[in-house]
Amino acid sequence: MISTLTNNLQIESGIELMSDEMEYHRLGEQNWFVDVMDTETHFMVASDYMKSRTIDNLTRVLKHGKFVTGEQVKVITTDGLKGYPRILRKAFGVNNKFKINPKVQHNIVIASERGFNHKIERLHNTIRDRTKIMRGFHGSLESAKAIMKGMEIYYNFIRKHQGIENKTSQKEAIPKLTLSTNKWLSLIKLSKT
Repeated sequence: MISTLTNNLQIESGIELMSDEMEYHRLGEQNWFVDVMDTETHFMVASDYMKSRTIDNLTRVLKHGKFVTGEQVKVITTDGLKGYPRILRKAFGVNNKFKINPKVQHNIVIASERGFNHKIERLHNTIRDRTKIMRGFHGSLESAKAIMKGMEIYYNFIRKHQGIENKTSQKEAIPKLTLSTNKWLSLIKLSKT
């Protein structure tokens, strides 16, 4: 219900997005949580929990990130996953052979060479702290997706971040959206209108 509202909000982002994936084991299978985060506002602009990290699945997540941020993004930082150049070409037109000057640059950070994507790795630590007590998301894939969508909403609209002066990501990314003290209730009411 709330996700219908939050998935369609346009944000005021910085110029850089970070994308990464987390591996989960559910019912003896390898699953993935893929997320895209704005480095300036700490807003998780797109995410999905999926069975496999195919080119199409990752492209879908990044296309949603582009939809939410519009034309504000100039740099996308990822790890060294070999599929990212193709994914970013499909989602953002990065390194498209028909564009002489691409609007978006791809920045690859390989941990063994230049360190980690610290901001998104910090986000992953926060998510792992919450999900490690959930015993591997036993149940359906849809319930795991719902839990992770709830975590995204909590991270963006409820949780305060020290890195942005103890504000929520929503206050930085969507300053026109005002929520009351009970932010969950405000989001429920807004999603009904």
